Formats: sequence, C-alpha cells, structure tokens
Amino acid sequence: MGKMLSGTVRHLGLIYKITAMLVTSCIIVLMFPHEGRGEKYDYKVGAVWRGADLVAPFDFAVLKSAEDVKAEEALERSKAILYYTKVGNGRTLEMPQGEEWGTTSPDRKVVVLDGNIGHEYRMSDFEIAENDSNNSFDYILDRSRTALELESRLSQLSYTSELVMNGERIVSKGELVTEERGRKIAALEAEEERRFSEGFNVWGRMGGQLLLAIIAFTALYMFLKNTRHRILEDNRKVIMVLVVILLAAAMEALMVWEAHEWVLLVPLCIVPILMRVFFDMRVALYIHLTTVIILANLVPNAFEFIFYQLITGMMSIITVRNLEKRSQFFVLSLVIFVSYSLIYTAGVLSQDTNFENLTGEKYLIFFLNAVLTLLAYPLIYIFEKLFGMTTALTLMELSSTNNKALRELSRRAPGTFQHSMQVANIVEDLVSDLGGDVLLAKVGALYHDIGKIRNPIYFTENQSTGFNPHDELDYEESARMITSHVTAGLEEARKYRLPAEVQDFIRTHHGTTYTGYFYAKAKEQHPDGNFDDAAFRYPGPRPYSRETAVVMIVDTVEAACRSLKQHTKEATDTMIDNLIDGKIKAGQLDNCPLSYGDIARMRKMLKSKMMSIYHVRVEYPKVK
Repeated sequence: MGKMLSGTVRHLGLIYKITAMLVTSCIIVLMFPHEGRGEKYDYKVGAVWRGADLVAPFDFAVLKSAEDVKAEEALERSKAILYYTKVGNGRTLEMPQGEEWGTTSPDRKVVVLDGNIGHEYRMSDFEIAENDSNNSFDYILDRSRTALELESRLSQLSYTSELVMNGERIVSKGELVTEERGRKIAALEAEEERRFSEGFNVWGRMGGQLLLAIIAFTALYMFLKNTRHRILEDNRKVIMVLVVILLAAAMEALMVWEAHEWVLLVPLCIVPILMRVFFDMRVALYIHLTTVIILANLVPNAFEFIFYQLITGMMSIITVRNLEKRSQFFVLSLVIFVSYSLIYTAGVLSQDTNFENLTGEKYLIFFLNAVLTLLAYPLIYIFEKLFGMTTALTLMELSSTNNKALRELSRRAPGTFQHSMQVANIVEDLVSDLGGDVLLAKVGALYHDIGKIRNPIYFTENQSTGFNPHDELDYEESARMITSHVTAGLEEARKYRLPAEVQDFIRTHHGTTYTGYFYAKAKEQHPDGNFDDAAFRYPGPRPYSRETAVVMIVDTVEAACRSLKQHTKEATDTMIDNLIDGKIKAGQLDNCPLSYGDIARMRKMLKSKMMSIYHVRVEYPKVK
C-alpha cells in the first residue's frame, strides 16, 4: 500500500496532465452534434472525380429528381377522372380550382354520378362556368371521389429512375461527374445514411470520437515529452494549450450547430498564432495539427476542412516568426485572407475549370475569418495575465528606453543605466551566436541592476563627485548595501510589474558569489575567519538558463574591464579568463546548459568585444 501511494505521489504530475487531456477531450466531443454522418463523398456535378473508383457496395435505387417527380405527378393529376354529381337541369359544369386537381382540357374524362350509376363524358360536352359564389352549377365536383382517384394514380407512380446493382461501377477516378453519375452518388449517399441511421448508436459514435481525440492528444504529449519537456513540466503552459484548443473547438461547435456551411468562418488560425507567440514554430505547428485532426472528425467536409486549415495555419506560423510590431497583425490578417482565397480559387479551377463557378459568398467568409483573426491581439494580453507568461510583444515594449522603469534608472543612476545598456548590447550578440532567446536575454540585461535605483551613490559607476559613502561604513555594512540591490531589484520589479522571466535575471546575475572587494578586505581584517561570511554573499540562486548565465558573465566582465587602468590586449584577455574561470570554479555555471564549447566561444567573443569597446586610442597632437 505504501509503495502504491509513493508511486502515485511520484507520478502526480503525469496523472494531472493525463486527466486534464481526458477532460478536454470529453468536453470537445460533447460540444458537437452527433446525429447523422454528414456528407461522405466530396464531389460536384461537372467536376472531375478525384477519389478512387466508386463501386456500389449493395443494390440500391436511384431516385428521380424533384423536378421529374413533380412533372410526373402533374401529368397524372391531369389524366385523373373528375367525378360530378348532377343537381340541376342545365349543362353548367363546376371548374375544379387548384393544382391538386391537375390542369383541365376539353378531352379530359368526366364521370357524372346518378345514384350508383356513372355516365362517362368529356369536358367539351358541358358548359364551363367560373367558380365564384354567384354561380349556380348543374354539375358539382365530387371532391372525395375525385381525391380517391388521384390518390390511386399517384400511388402507382415510381420515384426511382433505375436500380444500381451490387458491384456496378458508378464513377471511375478521373471521370467527369455528370448529372446521371451525380444522381447515383447522391442516391448511394442517401441509402448509406438511411442504413447508418437504422443502426445508429449515439454512445458508440461519441466513444469513437473521444478515442480519436485521445489518440491525437497522446501524440501531442509524446512530441512535447521528447522535444519540449519543459512545457510539460510547467502546468500553467499545459493548461494554456488545452484552453486554447478548447476555445477553438467551442467556436467550431457553435458554427456547426448554427450554420455548418459557414464552418470556415471560425478564425482557427488564432491557435497557431497564439502558440507561436508563446512558444516556437515547431510547437505551434504540432499543436495546430492536433487541433485540426480532432475537429476534422466533428465537422462536415473533413477533407476540405483539413486542407484549408493546415495550409493557412502554416502560413500564419511563418508570418508571425518575427512578430515585433502590433501592426504586423494586419499583415497576418491579409496573409490569411489571401491564403484561403487562393486555395479556394485553385480548388474550383482544378475541379470545374471555370471561373464562373466561383462564388462571392466564399470570399466573404474568408474576409470575415481574416478580420476575426485580429482577436488574437487582445487574446495574447489576456493569456499573458491569466497564465503569467511573457511574449515577445511584451519584451519589445520593455526593451524601449522610454519605459518608465528604465527612464527612472537613467535619471537616478545614470552610470548603472549606461552599464546596463552596454551589457544588453553585448548579451544580444552573444546569445544570438550561442543560441537562445535573444530578446529575453537583452531585456533581462537591461533590468538586471534595477535595484540600484534605491541607493545609487553606493555603486562606483554612479560616483561622479569623488565622494564614496563606503568610506564611512565598515566592510560588512558596505557588503550588505551592495548585495541588497538584488532584493531591492525584485521589489522594484514587482512595483513596475516586470514579468517573472525578467525577474529571474535580477535574482541570478550575481548567483551566490561574494562581494569581491569587501570580502577580501574582511578576510584581511579577520585572518582567523571570525566574521559573518553570509553578509558578503549574494542571495542567489545561481543561473539556471543559457540566457541568465550569459548575463552574469557579461555583467562581471564589462564592469571589470571598465575598471582597468590599461586596456591592453594582454591585460583584457587575462582578466576575462580569470573571471570566467572563477565563475566555473565557484560552481556558478553548474545549473545552466552552457557547454565547454559555448564557454570557449564566449571567451573569444568577449575578448574581441572588450578590446573594440575599450581599445587604447591614438593620442592626437595638440593644435597651436
């Protein structure tokens, strides 16, 4: 029992995710209608049959067209005998009114009833009077007997034009779907629907749809587990993905219930757009593929639905690859409209080979779909706040020096601001070369020292008057003032509502290292080690991502190189090597995914950049 409980606790995260996916699958299936099968064969009269040879799986009758049936019924009505009862001595005959009695002609047969005896005449043997309230007729139409005559004739009509035998080829691949072939396909579809309805089991259908949804989610889970396990490790991200898919399914279900022929009106491209903004292209494509597969089993015209949504979704993902401006959403909307329109136009031409078969209603649907896709913009903001995640759009806003927090840093701690700008520029190049989230690393570098707003004068880069307040403090007090800028930075970050991902750079940019200068002085003052070691150590934690590790190293190197008196190549290279080796020896890079190759490339790039920034300049001769 204890082992079972321990195993359950150990796999609690997995159980949670599986349960969430199962619940989502059930909700999606329950939202859609389950009666009937919908259209099975994708064809159009006058177009080419693209499928395999269609052979009759059983005997079935081909129904006559509605026009033919109506014409035959009208003919039989016109031939039906009209029964009359004699009530006067004249020759005036009541004219039957209404289509149900058929059209009359001089030769139409008339039977006059005299008791139980009927005498046969023609319409031409009588005088025809107008049928109004002022007329009195000598012969009145016996409607009940005439109706029986009509019913008898109509009951003998055949509503089938021919019988298709089992094994008979209806249409071959590449053949043109003529009117006759189209009627046969429609008849086969109707017969299959009838047979399906007779044995229809709603629970069986729902079970099949649920199983297909579970299979699709399982494939998505395996993809994330093997390639993007960090997404699976974060329950917020898993729930966000499921909510986005559920939102798309709800929109499709509503359209299927209300107007299934307008199912392409739903802006399904919102799914890949949102996923691309929050994740990468591969994740966005796979989630979109999963969504389309699940919904295709629940909407009419599955093949058409899949083709439209996959192509347009891929175009959307490519368009938002470098989404840096809000105006790009309008470009994205245009791309979606053009993609849908081109697919539709090409499809009609390949099937019908004629522009006349294009309908304006389809283009209207595509236009409205593209306009509704602009809802992705407010949805991004909503999902950011709901799930505490950060997108490239938010990072772009934070990277602007007009941001309130950076303006305040520039005003109160100008030296720190310049240092942060320099670090951000170097970090941007290094992360771009090493691989990683360049924009996140840049923004993290800009805000990593935001805590120095509190007491800027205690930091060397802001001491422009020659006064150093540390001269009045002991080493421990000075160290506490220096290390406090990390906790102060987190408080400032919360004040300015900086995302959690940016706050991580504030926490980790010094790791758990010591304040070098004051720690060394304290050790000189207390060689026996009798002092508070913790007062000189930064609270940490250590960097745990490629981006936070790069910011830590660049922050240290830039500040140290700035303090060099002689910026020779030998001095610069030696200092950079010592600083990076010191971080490695202290275990500050143990938790981050930087390889030895990455660190070697970083050394080389930093040495080159530091020399280009702080190189020795030529002394210009004085001009008399």
